[in-house]
Amino acid sequence: MGKSKEEIIEEMQQVVAQMVIDDLEDNPDCANEYFDCDCCGKNSCMAGSIGYGNYRLCNDCVLLAETGFALGKFTDIQSLIDAMEDSRLEEVCKFIKDEEARKKSLEN
Repeated sequence: MGKSKEEIIEEMQQVVAQMVIDDLEDNPDCANEYFDCDCCGKNSCMAGSIGYGNYRLCNDCVLLAETGFALGKFTDIQSLIDAMEDSRLEEVCKFIKDEEARKKSLEN
């Protein structure tokens, strides 16, 4: 008998959490390295991130990807990237608003 949906999700959460720990053990400096996730658009820590083809995903999106693959929700990373388009756009809008507010506060 196969694993239940809940067991798969719990297993993936443990695996992805361990990835962060392993990355930090291998390279403690990666705790201070950040990038913009190609999936959710957030500025995220390199620890626990993974490259999928031309995309780099943060640890949270790696969890979404790997869980989605394990549950058969999608078969390629492009499906997740496409599904997360609204989230990326929200992050861009938030960044622009924050930058405008920062510039305005510097002018005053």
